[in-house]
Amino acid sequence: MLDIKKIPVNMLEENCYFVSDDTREAVVIDCGALTDDDRRRITDYIEDHRLQVRHHLCTHMHYDHCFGAAFMWETFHVGPEFNRADEPIYKGMGAEIFGPLAQVMKEGLTPAAARYLTEGDDISFGHHTLTVLSTPGHTPGGICFYCAAEKAVFVGDTLFYCSVGRTDFPGGDSEALCESVRNKLFTLPEDTRVYPGHGPHTEIGFEKAHNPYIG
Repeated sequence: MLDIKKIPVNMLEENCYFVSDDTREAVVIDCGALTDDDRRRITDYIEDHRLQVRHHLCTHMHYDHCFGAAFMWETFHVGPEFNRADEPIYKGMGAEIFGPLAQVMKEGLTPAAARYLTEGDDISFGHHTLTVLSTPGHTPGGICFYCAAEKAVFVGDTLFYCSVGRTDFPGGDSEALCESVRNKLFTLPEDTRVYPGHGPHTEIGFEKAHNPYIG
């Protein structure tokens, strides 16, 4: 059974997830830690639960989801794993949307990718495996992480409770986003729990019935 912990971080209340099992091996998904308090809460959780962090997975590379890339590398020795199509965003494309905070990334960030992830890749930790789903739209390299055994999917900013991710940032594509949701996420079992990059969790069946953005 997965133990899933959500710690909202930075000024945008981005959901940083800690996913582990009884082996205490863990993955961290979308570490957007920006402040000292963000980093302290993350470190305390990992140390208090004696977790062994095996991967830092990124659903996409908007800065609010990877402010903590350098922190994860320096503290837990795991580099970011993401889709190569988001490399330009990681290196600054569209950084102006974050204003002065973009300078934080330029000054402290950018450990190289530990691995470029593509559709169908598996990420193993403990007794569990996450499978990569390619879901472009919010960004060109948007991906989700699906655990079939536990019916859980981590979707970043592709899908929210009764909403979807913005597509007005550089590289966004509203048609691609809707196709990603319909053809990848909405084909999952209806009782699959959805863990988004902001806000509360939801379920696939609920979103199929109620999400106004996806017909």
